[in-house]
Amino acid sequence: MLENRIAAIRPLDESAMAAARELHGRLTKPAGSLGLLEELSVRLAGLAGACPPPLPEPAAVAIFAGDHGVHAQGVSPWPQEVTGQMIGNFLAGGAVVNAFARQAGASVTVVDVGVATPLPAPEVSGTAVLDPSAPRLVTASVRRGTRDFTVTAALTRDEALAAVRTGIRIADELIDAGAGILLTGDMGIGNTTPAAALIAAFTGADPLDATGRGTGVDDPTYAHKVAVVRAALARHTPDPADPLGVLAAVGGLEHAALAGLILGAAARRTPVLLDGVIAVSAALAAAAFAPNAVGAMVGGHRSAEPGATVALRHLGLDPLIDLGLRLGEGTGALLALPVVTGAVRVLHEVATFDSAGVAEK
Repeated sequence: MLENRIAAIRPLDESAMAAARELHGRLTKPAGSLGLLEELSVRLAGLAGACPPPLPEPAAVAIFAGDHGVHAQGVSPWPQEVTGQMIGNFLAGGAVVNAFARQAGASVTVVDVGVATPLPAPEVSGTAVLDPSAPRLVTASVRRGTRDFTVTAALTRDEALAAVRTGIRIADELIDAGAGILLTGDMGIGNTTPAAALIAAFTGADPLDATGRGTGVDDPTYAHKVAVVRAALARHTPDPADPLGVLAAVGGLEHAALAGLILGAAARRTPVLLDGVIAVSAALAAAAFAPNAVGAMVGGHRSAEPGATVALRHLGLDPLIDLGLRLGEGTGALLALPVVTGAVRVLHEVATFDSAGVAEK
């Protein structure tokens, strides 16, 4: 499955992009006046191979959840049980992601890809239905949390591959159900620590520059967290040319699944709106598997986590909004969604100078 999807990921369509740029030049606005939105709409035309590209709707948020063995090293003050408890909150519709999804009319699919504790709610499974009023749980656990990567590899290569394949499958299910854009979400206490390790491994950044405070740890805990990331990289020396190996050594199950979601969407020429630091760390892995997958990625927001900026810069993506967010769940991507829709809607609905009878300069 993975090899076939990688092979299906092609460069952006240059003719569609040229048509979008030409159309922008004829619309009733000064050339370039919409700034980054113009280039975003051009890239989305290239992804779709059509000008104008289809409106990115309906939207589907996929929240991948997993736990982390490195939590035992004291990198987060939150108990690991919160991961499973928050899944219950997602399914009950009580989390911030649910509020933002209802506002955006986006469906929410929660995927247990490796939660360590028993889940507090029964599974609601079956064929994907893009219903914003009914969050859905998919059970696809590879293992109950990763191993402690300060001691051994977080995952075996087979486990990492299984998580990537889960992400691809979820992308297929959501797109087959009609989704026009996928939004990344995540849940996992301690998951900013493997995210920092992934970012440092794929970009070459110093762990100090890739590691943030996550849920808001104090100075001693932050210094310890940086040391944990640095020690893990020294122990495993992950090779960025081997993305599956990097995910296995220092990644999380949700990171690997998000990489698969991105690859699956890119193979289907469907845009993926990235959330925060967990999403962009996974996007680095996806880009290492298939460099052309970057064409399907849209940087939703600039997370307060410093590693997110490092990763976005490495991917060549400009975030659409910058609000100092660091919640995760898909919240920043949901807030950025209207910006993406607006960028495409311009190409659909704005009159040209000729059709509106407006004089050009």
